[in-house]
Amino acid sequence: MGCLLPIAYCLCLWEIRKGLPGNFVETRSSYFYKSSHFLRSSYFITALAPFSTSNGGGETKHHEGCTVRLLRRRCRRPQVSDAAGEVVEVGSGVNSFKKGDKVVGMLSFLNGGGLAEFAVTTMAAMAIRPPEVSPSEAAGLPIAGLTALQSLKAIGIKFDTPNNSSNILITAASGGVGHYAVQLAKYAGLHVTATCGARNIELVKSLGADEVVDYKTPEGAKLKSPSDKKYDGVIHCATNIPWSTFEPNLSSSGKVIDITPNFTTIAASILKRITFSKKKLIPLMLVSKSGEMEFLLNLVKEGKLKTVIDSVYPLSKAEEGWAKSISGHATGKIIIEI
Repeated sequence: MGCLLPIAYCLCLWEIRKGLPGNFVETRSSYFYKSSHFLRSSYFITALAPFSTSNGGGETKHHEGCTVRLLRRRCRRPQVSDAAGEVVEVGSGVNSFKKGDKVVGMLSFLNGGGLAEFAVTTMAAMAIRPPEVSPSEAAGLPIAGLTALQSLKAIGIKFDTPNNSSNILITAASGGVGHYAVQLAKYAGLHVTATCGARNIELVKSLGADEVVDYKTPEGAKLKSPSDKKYDGVIHCATNIPWSTFEPNLSSSGKVIDITPNFTTIAASILKRITFSKKKLIPLMLVSKSGEMEFLLNLVKEGKLKTVIDSVYPLSKAEEGWAKSISGHATGKIIIEI
């Protein structure tokens, strides 16, 4: 098989090939999101996942919570890491999946690989997709959904027991991570304040947010709650908001979870720890967990969580879809269809 594009892991309508290492699975995809060792490209639907590029400051800009090395380097290719598909072959050590299983998961978010028909992935990177969940709905979940879920857990939110009354702020709430975070926070019984652009206020309200603020207004820029509530936690999905803006809006032990951490975030986080500050800044390091992926899929299956799809592009126009993703103006997820 030739190497048409880079890809590391892909999930959608995938086709597995023979001779795989023991714990690997190869698949033919229908929907993708991001990865790095391309095998072949034909039909599949790719959900464009967030992807990292270098900005002029030498730090890495992250999209949708994709945490990568903070190096000064340019990204030479789209790195799509989310995918949903069908298993066509498994390695000898694979015992959780079999040929014909419909799966979804996250490829290597360092290298991508989702813009392909075929991909190889590990057992830990994917989960069975219920028939009630469409490939396009599933393909948007892995990075953005897991980032939202793990951010809430980092604040201390639980999903198996009732939570104390907590006030949560979610910035960039109409984006890929943000729109999942709003829904998951409401599912957990939290009071949600959200920021977004004026055109998306009604959408974010429909997802369950209790208060929605236009980030371009003076109050929105200050991140103030319209009801003057202090935040027990913040899921920070935007960029370029300093700690000094968050701090006066936090409760006495409030936490800010930064899903796009850079050197400044990490340094500030360390400083908060060594000074024993009760208010904390926590950089999120996303980890792929199949159990959490199954939890999200079940919520979608039960109608308690949905993927908002901004737009769908054919593979021939994947570059346009990628450009929209990088522009930061997408509402929800972008899907690439083959």
